[in-house]
Amino acid sequence: MILINLSHPLTTAHRAKIEALAGQQIERLIERMPHFEVAEPLAEQATALVAGLGLSAVEWQQEPLLLVPPALNFAAVAVLAELHGRCGYFPPLVRTRPVVDSLPPQYEVAEIINLQALRDAARQRR
Repeated sequence: MILINLSHPLTTAHRAKIEALAGQQIERLIERMPHFEVAEPLAEQATALVAGLGLSAVEWQQEPLLLVPPALNFAAVAVLAELHGRCGYFPPLVRTRPVVDSLPPQYEVAEIINLQALRDAARQRR
C-alpha cells in the first residue's frame, strides 16, 4: 500500500503498527509536513499539496492508499475532498493520539478508520 503522511513524522514503531492494523506492507511512504497559511484559502492549498504528492491518475484509482491527514482540521477536510475526487472514494485514514503523560509529548497510532465503509453505512441511515 501507499501510505501518505501529511502530519507529524512517523517512527519505525508507528509504521509497524500501521502495517499490523492494515494487514499490508507499506510499499511506498510519501511524507509531507505541510504548513497551511490560515489567512489564505485552504482549498487551493489542499489541491496544490495533493498535486505535489506525485501520484499518477492510475495510481490514485488503483493503488491501495492509506492517509495520515493533516493535523489542522479544516485542511484535513479539504484534503479529503481533493483525494475523494482523485480516487473516487474516501481513503482509509490513520488516527493518532497523544501518549498519556509522555514527556516530551509523543503520539501513537490509535486506529485505522475505513471512511468509505463509514460513509456507506451512513447512507443506510438516511
